[in-house]
Amino acid sequence: MSSRDYFNQVADNWDEMRQGFFSDHIREAAIEAAGVKPESIAADIGAGTGYMTAELLRKNCRVVAIDQSSAMLAKIKSKFGAYGVSCLQADGNTLPLKDQSIDYSFANMFLHHVEDPAGAIKEMSRILLPGGRLVITDLCLHTHADMQKEHHDHWPGFELKAVKGWFEQAGLKNIRVETLNQKCTAPGCTCKEQIAIDIFLASGEK
Repeated sequence: MSSRDYFNQVADNWDEMRQGFFSDHIREAAIEAAGVKPESIAADIGAGTGYMTAELLRKNCRVVAIDQSSAMLAKIKSKFGAYGVSCLQADGNTLPLKDQSIDYSFANMFLHHVEDPAGAIKEMSRILLPGGRLVITDLCLHTHADMQKEHHDHWPGFELKAVKGWFEQAGLKNIRVETLNQKCTAPGCTCKEQIAIDIFLASGEK
């Protein structure tokens, strides 16, 4: 099953499932790292059912939600359509946005689902205005192969050194890559082992 098919399948239950995986502190840290200002334009890439979108709307941002799953985008439309959220269906390596058109790019728990993470970071940087910021929150490198298979992850998390290198290759500056005091757990996973994976935050400026 592809990642897109998986998320189409679980869209109706994703909000409940997500609460078991990671807390709201992740998006709060991402918003703080970006220094989000009201009336800015933000792209929520790999938006799912709107975990990041909800927080960006609370900060009075205009939001473009991008996801490869039509079922996930339908959830966002039903929840946030009245707030003017734009929903675009696309994968992370080909974003349907113009160069230098967005103040902030956010991607939460998205990078480990793309085939080419370095390419996705370049694409998320491409759409940023000068001075704009990219913030990614995702899994640190782990060895839980059963979880990776069950959730149709393309990558088993990432080494922080590699992520920093991809940000540099994308031409970003003022780069920060660090492990948060947060874990991604898998209480609903059929894996036999207890799972708790470190989460990192990476940010950079165009």
